[in-house]
Amino acid sequence: MSGEVRVDPVLVSILGRGLKAITDEMSIAMEKTTRSPILCEARDYVTGLYDGAGRMLEQTENLPILSFSLGPVCRHIVERFRGDIHPGDVFFHNDVFSLGNQNNDVAVFKPIFAPAPAASGAEPVLVGWAACKGHQADIGGAVRGGYNPDATEVWQEALRIPAVKIYDRGVLRRDVWDLIFANIRLKSVQEDMKAEIGACTVGERRLLALVDKLGLERFEAHKLALFEATRRMMQAEVRSMPDGVYRGESVVYYDGKHEGQSYVIRVEVTIDGERIRFDYSKTDPQTRGFVNGTFTSSASATVLTFLQMVNPSIPHNEGMLGPIEIVIPEGTILNAAYPAATTYGNHLCPSNADAIVRALGPALPERVTAGWNHLLCSLTTGPDPRRGDSYVDILFMGLKGGSGATSDCDGYDHIGMIDASGGVLDQDYEMFEQMTPHLIEKHEYLVDSAGAGQYRGGLGVETRYRVGSDGTQLVVFGDGDVEPAFGLGGGGAGTLNKIELTYPDGRVYRTKGLDIVREVPAGTRYLQLAGGGGGYGSPLLRPAELVQDEVRDGVVSLAAARDEYGVALDPDTLALRADETARLRARAAAARRGG
Repeated sequence: MSGEVRVDPVLVSILGRGLKAITDEMSIAMEKTTRSPILCEARDYVTGLYDGAGRMLEQTENLPILSFSLGPVCRHIVERFRGDIHPGDVFFHNDVFSLGNQNNDVAVFKPIFAPAPAASGAEPVLVGWAACKGHQADIGGAVRGGYNPDATEVWQEALRIPAVKIYDRGVLRRDVWDLIFANIRLKSVQEDMKAEIGACTVGERRLLALVDKLGLERFEAHKLALFEATRRMMQAEVRSMPDGVYRGESVVYYDGKHEGQSYVIRVEVTIDGERIRFDYSKTDPQTRGFVNGTFTSSASATVLTFLQMVNPSIPHNEGMLGPIEIVIPEGTILNAAYPAATTYGNHLCPSNADAIVRALGPALPERVTAGWNHLLCSLTTGPDPRRGDSYVDILFMGLKGGSGATSDCDGYDHIGMIDASGGVLDQDYEMFEQMTPHLIEKHEYLVDSAGAGQYRGGLGVETRYRVGSDGTQLVVFGDGDVEPAFGLGGGGAGTLNKIELTYPDGRVYRTKGLDIVREVPAGTRYLQLAGGGGGYGSPLLRPAELVQDEVRDGVVSLAAARDEYGVALDPDTLALRADETARLRARAAAARRGG
């Protein structure tokens, strides 16, 4: 019961599904109306609905690392503009020092007002917010595209947009619009921000229709009941985990300024009844370079990693977050203090996830995965002589390898984006060649890239293209070329990443993990290897017939089948040599016991 309104449990469930349908429709609107491949193909955005106080109602998480980055900013806007929020208002925001997650990830927020009962004569009621956040192809700063590995402070990275009203009561503030986009290189960004506004308008219309159908009081009562039901679901998940204090850590390599330096992420996870606490107080201090995170990006990474260990049917609303506490002190590499450079922060997610998995693995062996391949990403910018225009492209098809295996399943082949968002579907080959002057020569799964195991890691990929214009600039960021994805339970590690340029004169340059390569000439050959994920369990337990099939499919080589899995095959016919396989596996098992 809530006041005089009787809560119907069936309607609570219907409301939850209805809110999810709205954010899905907002997401489709973004996909169909944005222009940058970063948005319309890679779907590097999130759409969400929030109540009048900024509490999460639902969201559609195309890119998981953005999933929990809208709520904190929504609450910030509610407080910042209290008393000055009106129907028809639209707000922009990207500022990492007022709870943004990354400079390029620019958000739109639109308040949703429901009419008060006609007889009351009252003002419209703020019932919610529609919000959208997407990665923009440029956001000003020193380097086109927004990633500047040379940066040491925020002004070298981007134009900061603290919460600002871009529409006031339905009227465009042209001076504010012009000020923002005078500092952004690509005109297409204006069109993509209009698409974000449009997606929020879709959310506004649909939520108002839902409130009108239910009635305001009934909607509010069932919203609170939905929060409570979700909170109980998450509490039950936490309660099923063994109480205790668990610790894990991972290493971040190279900040762009100091070769050979490393930084440790340390997490202490406390499970106490129905609550779970992630404490990063012992994590290393922030760097003086480009490799730092924000509280919002790091907390989002924590939540999405934990969600991989719980019931996937839990609705994603404010109630889900209730049992979770996250402590990330300011001044650490995961929550850098003003005015640090932080654009790399989203890409600390894999390292954060590794620390959590290492902490909870002993307590939850059947809920964790082996290590996922770390990022090594490249962004190209430059002129496109075919159109007489410039472009920005993040090579999504090659920037991630495979995910880690679990206790009963192989890893996901070629994740594609930050933490599993679509694999090879992230970037269409023909669109890549239309939107850039480059020509793809090869893109396929990489043999022997997956960590061996009873369940193998996900496969990585090999990508090759030919640079199509002089004056191309290549920006590289990531640390996937330092440490491979780790195995669990006797599983093997994945493989390392690599980006290499072969110039027309034959010179070969292997990029660093954080690098800017200027004036790359046309005809240069680009090679990228993205490694595989870690394996889970002893490779000697993987069915020999399955290994045989994977050799036939080009996933595993003959040598790896023998050396890693103890499976002997005829080199000509690939027929299984059962007796020799039994001897190889017995010998390898004895060596493992002895070692």
